Amino acid sequence: MILQAAAGAALGKAGIAIAAGVAALAAALGIGKIGKASLEAGARQPEQAGHYRMTAIIIGALVEGACLFAILVCLIGITQ
Repeated sequence: MILQAAAGAALGKAGIAIAAGVAALAAALGIGKIGKASLEAGARQPEQAGHYRMTAIIIGALVEGACLFAILVCLIGITQ
């Protein structure tokens, strides 16, 4: 009984660690897509490039904030 509880706890912590990695990977892919779209839009309309850049920075910061929140939740899950 005790061994099953210990194995379940270890498996749960491994799952939480994998979830934190997936959150970081998803944020990296999202920020990459934002950058790509911003560069393509700036190439199509160079006069609006500054606007696209600022929008991409704001959206990238929001994505990064969501990623950090997800990783924080995973860290709290590991400690409990």
